Formats: sequence, C-alpha cells, structure tokens
Amino acid sequence: MDQARRAIHHQARPTFAELFTPKLVTVLREGYTSAHFRADAIAGLTVAIVALPLSMAIAIGSGVTPERGLYTSIVGGFIISALGGSRFQIGGPAGAFIVLVAATVTRVGVDGLLLATMMAGVFLLAIGYLRLGTYIKFIPYPVTVGFTAGIAVIIFSGQIVELLGLKLAGKEPGPLVPKLAAIGEAIGTINPSAAFVAALTILTIVLLRRWRPKWPAMLVAIGVASLLVVLFALPAETIGTRYGGIPRSLQWPTLPPVSIGRMIDVLPDAIAFALLGAIESLLSAVVADGMTGRRHRSNCELVAQGFANIASALFGGICATGTIARTATNVRAGAYGPVAGMLHSAILLVLMLVAAPLASYIPLSALAGVLAVVCWNMFERQAFATLLKASRGDALVLLATFLIVVFRDLTEGIVVGFALGSILFIDRMAKSIAVEADQPLVPEDVADRAGAYDSSEAADSDTVVYRISGAFFFGAASTVGGVLDRIADQRRNFILDCSAVPFFDSTAANVIEGAALKARRAGVRFIIAGAAPQIRRMLINHGVKRPLVTYAASIRDARAQLKEKTEAA
Repeated sequence: MDQARRAIHHQARPTFAELFTPKLVTVLREGYTSAHFRADAIAGLTVAIVALPLSMAIAIGSGVTPERGLYTSIVGGFIISALGGSRFQIGGPAGAFIVLVAATVTRVGVDGLLLATMMAGVFLLAIGYLRLGTYIKFIPYPVTVGFTAGIAVIIFSGQIVELLGLKLAGKEPGPLVPKLAAIGEAIGTINPSAAFVAALTILTIVLLRRWRPKWPAMLVAIGVASLLVVLFALPAETIGTRYGGIPRSLQWPTLPPVSIGRMIDVLPDAIAFALLGAIESLLSAVVADGMTGRRHRSNCELVAQGFANIASALFGGICATGTIARTATNVRAGAYGPVAGMLHSAILLVLMLVAAPLASYIPLSALAGVLAVVCWNMFERQAFATLLKASRGDALVLLATFLIVVFRDLTEGIVVGFALGSILFIDRMAKSIAVEADQPLVPEDVADRAGAYDSSEAADSDTVVYRISGAFFFGAASTVGGVLDRIADQRRNFILDCSAVPFFDSTAANVIEGAALKARRAGVRFIIAGAAPQIRRMLINHGVKRPLVTYAASIRDARAQLKEKTEAA
C-alpha cells in the first residue's frame, strides 16, 4: 500500500474538541516558559509597529475614520490570536477588504457596515462549526492569484487622488473607468507637496527594506513624512485637518441599529465579507504553515474569525481577518505562539492611548504611499507571469478572474474563475483517459529482473518514498499538501513517485513547489520520479527545477542517484 495513502487514511478521526481547541491552549499545554514569552513579546512589538500605520491607512482607504482600523486590530486581532486555529496568525483590517468596505459604506453608511460585519461574523461561525472550511481550499491557484492582483489594482486606483493631492469636481466614482476619467479631469489640481510626501514615503520604505530590512520601514517612513510636513509647514492634508485626530480610548461596545429590513439590505455585503474573510484568513494561515512547518486547524480558525468580527463591530471596528504580511512578519520576528498576536493588540492599545495626539500630524498622502506599497506586494508578479506561461487554460482562468474583479465585481470574479477552473479540470480529465486493448483483468506475473536484490533499498531509514495516484488538481491539493508537509521529519532523502499521475494543474504545481522549498530549508534531498513529460514541463514552469529538485525516470533510478551522491560524499 502506498505510504501517502496510509498517511491520509489511517489517521485517527479527530474529535469535536480536538478540531476546535484554540492553538493558544495547545501552546500552553506544551509548556510555556519565560523564554517563550520574551520571544512572543519581541514579535508582538515588531508586528504592532508595522500594524499601527497600516491599520489607519486601510481604514482611510475603506472610507471610514482611521481609529476604526485600530479598533479592528486591537479587538479583532486579539480574539483571532486567542481563539484561532493558527499558531502565528495576526488579525486586523486587510487591504483585500478595502473595495468591499468602501462600497458598503457608500451604499448603507457606517451603521450598515457594522451590521454587515456582525452578520459576516455569524456566517463565519456557521461555516466553521459546520466544518465547511475545508471546501474553501478547493479554490484553484489561478483564481487566487488573479483575485488578489485585481484587488491590488482597484486599491491602488483608489489611492491616486490622495497620492497626488487632487481635488475632484464631485464625489470619486467607484468603478475603475469612471474613476480614471475623473482623475484625468482633475490632474491640473495636483498638490506638489502631497505628491512629494507620497513619493518620499514610498522611496523610504523601499530603501529601508533593501538596506535595513529589520527596521520598521512603514513606521519610519510615516514618521519622516510627518516631521517634514510639520517642520516646513507643507500644505499637505493630514489626519488632523480632515478627521480632527483619533480618540485616546476604545469606545464602549454598542449594537448598531438592527431591523429585518436593514439585515436584508446588507445581506449581500455580509456574505461577501464572510467569503472573502474565510479565503484571506486561510491563505494567511497556509503561508504561516509553509514558513514554520506547523499545521493550522481551518474550521477553528474560521470560528475565531467569526467571534472577532462580531466583537470588532461592537467596538466600532471594521472587518477583521488574517493578514498575510503581518503574519509573515510575526513568524520572521521569532514568535513562538498566539501570545505574540495578543501582545500585538495590547501594544497597539497602549500606543493609541499614549500617542493618539501625534497621529493628527500624519499626512494622508503618506498613508496613501503605504497602501501603494501594499498594493505592489499584493500583486504577485512572479506568480502572475508564471501562470500566463504555464498553459492556455491557466492563463484563461487567471485573466478572466483578474479582469472581472477589476472591471465588474469581486464575487463575480471568484465565481467565474472557479467555474472556468472546474471546466478546465473536466477537459484535462477527459484528455487524460487512455484506452488499451487486450489488457487482462488481473495483471500477469512477470519474470524477475536482472541484477541482485539490494536489501539497503528497503532498510534505508534516511529515505522515504511517497506515491501520488490519480489526477493531482486543486480539489486534492490540500489533502496531498498536508501529507507532503511532514516529509522532513528525521529523513534526509525524499522521493515523490508521480508515475501514476495523469496530470497536474497549477495549484498542484504550487503545492509541490512549497513542499520542495520546505525540504530545501530542512536539508532534505527532493527527487521527483516517473513524471510524464507534460507534468515535468508544468513543474519546471512553476520553478520546480534544479537545484530545488532533481528528476528521475523511476524510483529505482532515483535511488541510484542517491547512492551515487552518498558514495561521492
């Protein structure tokens, strides 16, 4: 029996309590020491410094006041870390929500936004407790990349007015084409001081990330921009001039106006918030898993997201979700567990209580510059280019999702992308069928192969062989990925037998790339055996090539490669 199948099917079925036990409880049960707390405190401080300007920038970009972004990071972020199923997740407002939140505020106001956020929290609780989080992982990789890239374009287009300090004749349009037309008409009203501050902010962030990567680039850039505006009295609009500053305390929990008619009115927004929040948070958890080798609990994470959104809305915050960039920062800062995320929220609260008056001096063009950098990072340029070259089918799904998100609607983009991905899968499955004549119902015995039996092949404890059987596509990616994530435990060599795989799609190739990167970090040799030419081309197009992996015609040839390297060493 295949080792991969044994790993998947022979695991004991987890109980309800095991599925929904927060990672915080798991970490405390393992034994939480003062050294662990110090590591979490340093990571929490690091992430809080990053989150402070980003939370305000996202809130302003979403059409609400800056303190609502801080409320979201403080209240929602704390609950996501305390109750979540990911060890390293950092919660707060996310750039991906800017478009949806801004549209909701325009249509139903802030009270409607808060009600939609609470309803989204209830939906997330239902998705988590009904264990539907697993199905969210079935979204094809090209849809995820196209969706994220489309959001990046929309967010950036919404920051052009603040970046250049433009004065529009009327209200800024929502759709992209009318928005660009309005910006073109107002280009003569550009504010040189605002444009200079925005450019300086972007340049500072880029240079610090290159030359001083451990420094809090966004906070330093905001500080420099604010100092210049104050010292030279530059005519650039600030948080103080537009919003009158931010309060020095959390507001008391308050229920927004609720009625049946109002709930029906905001229902589409609540559903969109819940779906996007689920996708974004699980993507962030997967990124943390890939960086650390740990595994998150999807449904537990969604339950925490549900409670976080309900609480965030009660305290006046906006939609809370897992944030990929801040979660990655948390991991790189040396976090040990969820306490780091909880401390990040507590530190943000202290900073708001103590330093709120200083926020009044922050230029809005500087915050727009921060969001411009966020958009640049959201647009996964390498992945986008790779998918365009991978195959016509993947390119079609990617571009359809991207263009519909940019020019039509976020939800439509996901639905159309998923539908096209499913049709593409059916087409590939149909083409992978082979008909052979005169094949016996039971395989016949074959003669012994030439050569003596090498007992070391069976007794080699440093080598593990996994076999994948059947189509490896987006529907199976999470299951196979969960098995491959455990390849580096006390093994030096890993052979992946793909001889029984009729095709890979781009999602599968992305999973293999992630497993190979993890193997390289752990010092594990990764060999792919028996891959058909079209599968090898797909993998190579996605960066799965030397020196990351090596290819062999069969398991026997792979073992021969390892034997040669061992003897050469």
